[in-house]
Amino acid sequence: MLQLPFIRENKDAIINRLAVRNIDAKPLIDQVISLDENRRTLQAQLDNVLAESNSISKEIGMLYKSGKAEEANALKAKTSDLKESSKTLSEQLNDTVNNLNEVLYQIPNVPHESVPSGNTDEDNEEVYKEGEIPKLHGEALPHWELAKKYDIIDFELGNKITGAGFPVYKGKGARLQRALIAYFLDKNTAAGYTEFQFPHLVNEASGFGTGQLPDKEGQMYHVTGDNLYLIPTAEVPGTNIFRDVILNESDLPIGITGYTPCFRREAGSYGAHVRGLNRLHQFDKVEIIRVEHPDNSYNALDSMVNHVKDILKELKLPYRILRLCGGDIGFTSALTFDFEVFSTAQDRWLEISSVSNFETFQANRLKLRFKNKDGKNELAHTLNGSSLALPRVLAGILENYQTEKGIKIPDVLVPYTGFEWID
Repeated sequence: MLQLPFIRENKDAIINRLAVRNIDAKPLIDQVISLDENRRTLQAQLDNVLAESNSISKEIGMLYKSGKAEEANALKAKTSDLKESSKTLSEQLNDTVNNLNEVLYQIPNVPHESVPSGNTDEDNEEVYKEGEIPKLHGEALPHWELAKKYDIIDFELGNKITGAGFPVYKGKGARLQRALIAYFLDKNTAAGYTEFQFPHLVNEASGFGTGQLPDKEGQMYHVTGDNLYLIPTAEVPGTNIFRDVILNESDLPIGITGYTPCFRREAGSYGAHVRGLNRLHQFDKVEIIRVEHPDNSYNALDSMVNHVKDILKELKLPYRILRLCGGDIGFTSALTFDFEVFSTAQDRWLEISSVSNFETFQANRLKLRFKNKDGKNELAHTLNGSSLALPRVLAGILENYQTEKGIKIPDVLVPYTGFEWID
């Protein structure tokens, strides 16, 4: 959520930058400023009424002590009127604050100056590419056919148990999945991230804290009886560790990592681009999360990008990095880099990671602050990234490592799988 002083002082700049998202933010910004002015007027009136009421109460006490009961009783009628005024003003103030927050929740984060204009993912900017695209044999198959051939992932069984988008991993497929999770966690902890195990359900406050609510409410599974939400990513419980927390500047930076299943209701269209592991309602992901000093958050973002690069180099998968354009960047993000791995069997790029800097947008919602060297509370910056999302990494491995003999396991994963081939 954008801070009110920032909006008041940078109105035109905010409107111009949000235009990069293809949003005409002027009506919302004007509404915020108007509601904030009304809020401040009501607050001033309420403060004056309360101050006058307190002053008269003290005067009444002194009159009673002085034996001037008649004058004291006369003033009591005025305090009654002031109490009624303060009640009315408090109700108006609460309504105004609620309306103001509702509008603020609708305004996305301001894109970083490096975010390019654009409407769709076709306008994203490729900033890096590495890895040789393998040449496959003539009988090469997409991963959903390989899964059936080697009996390692059963999509039909998942459909029977739950529905489409909930695959069942079997045998070497399950072991490869577990190996990837352990490998990713080991890489992250070796890089200084502390491992956590998070709840898989969160409350409404946590959803609002990281910006999934109200923006993505329709994409989240909601347990209505308990008003809890299945997590769409470990970012939500992980970042909410720091909700309503005041850190010391010396505590920064903080880096944490964790593995969770992720749940997303988003419906997919039909066709090869959503078949198999390409789009799921339940999938596994290892996340990295950082809490940073504002002066260092973009250095931290570069570090996170390089960390994911290193993992993909070790897996020897061809990949590229995209800087997301304004029309494709997430609601809460100031700057996002997407990683995509090339699927040779599908002849297309598959997104496997997003690494984002949210600056103070989440921290303002979370009330995540640190005490700076001047002793004042300051909002921290939050960042997160997939390191990595498993389904499309697994799809990339199955498709790019397939041979006529079988599927070769990447060398770096063999110590985790205990086998070199799926055949």
